[in-house]
Amino acid sequence: MAGPVQSIERAAAILRLLAGGPRRLGLGEVAASLGLAKGTAHGILRTLQHVDFVEQDTTTGKYQLGAALLHLGTSYLDVNELRSRSLNWADALAARSGEAVRLGTPLEGRVLVVHHVFRPDDSFQTLDVGTLLPLHASSLGKVLLAFGTATAEPDREPGLEAYTRHTLVDPERLARALTAVREAGWAAEIQEMSMGDAGIAAPIRGHGGLVVGAIGLSGPVERICDGQGRPRPALVSLLREAARAISRDLGAARW
Repeated sequence: MAGPVQSIERAAAILRLLAGGPRRLGLGEVAASLGLAKGTAHGILRTLQHVDFVEQDTTTGKYQLGAALLHLGTSYLDVNELRSRSLNWADALAARSGEAVRLGTPLEGRVLVVHHVFRPDDSFQTLDVGTLLPLHASSLGKVLLAFGTATAEPDREPGLEAYTRHTLVDPERLARALTAVREAGWAAEIQEMSMGDAGIAAPIRGHGGLVVGAIGLSGPVERICDGQGRPRPALVSLLREAARAISRDLGAARW
């Protein structure tokens, strides 16, 4: 029986490395992390880029997972499985945070809310399951955009819709915001989809660290944010703990 093919093993190692963190990596970082010569790493990265498994940022020259690989990674995971693995953690997150919890996945250039836990109080609330949210104006959508799980569909509409005066409709500003999401590991929306409301979201990862969905907290801006209009650190911590727990259940070993 033939032994393992070294080039495939190295390509797999590069893909795992890129999937292991929220930021892009340069050629030198990839080579040093895996103990490869720069020429060897560059050749593998070029091949992976050719088949759309890896993308290179034109400005920085750094690499990240490509859309084709991300779509392959999410195809194994049924939405119902994602929802069922998240139920207990979503309920616990709502109880601990005191806020509403939503779980989202991409669908036709939008975010489909597949699970919604009401805020645990007596206030009037409407069930959001089945609702489609905009990618660029929701914290769930920003997570899916930032990590390549969803892509905007520019041909669908003439431009990004402004829901409020705070909505990010300028492509350059949105791109910078998505870079910040990748670096921080979570996203926020502060009165971007509706005035007076805010939300935060974190990625849910599956096997290999690929992002397969997002979980978020939402509510009135004065509950989600502090006096300076910034998301409350305690809520961010609770959210990220829940996202990591769900990710572990889905096979994301690093989480």
